[in-house]
Amino acid sequence: MSEANQHEHHADIAKRLKRAEGHLRSVVQMIETGRPCLDIAQQLHAVEKAIGQAKKTLIQDHLDHCLEETVGSLGRDQRRAIDEFKEITKYL
Repeated sequence: MSEANQHEHHADIAKRLKRAEGHLRSVVQMIETGRPCLDIAQQLHAVEKAIGQAKKTLIQDHLDHCLEETVGSLGRDQRRAIDEFKEITKYL
């Protein structure tokens, strides 16, 4: 990955996804060994949340890094629209 594409939280996102990958492998093993569905569902939920949080962090990091770089210095009124856009993406 080039330096230009390396954002502040990429290393943290990679760690989070590697943990989710390990948990997902555990879920597959749980299914193969006949573990109770409730246990499997709980673990799947944890994997899903971890991946969702990784995606959210990636998007926020991209906006903070690339959007700011693109728009540069703006007046207060123009800045408000950008700040609101960044804020609303937290609800993705």
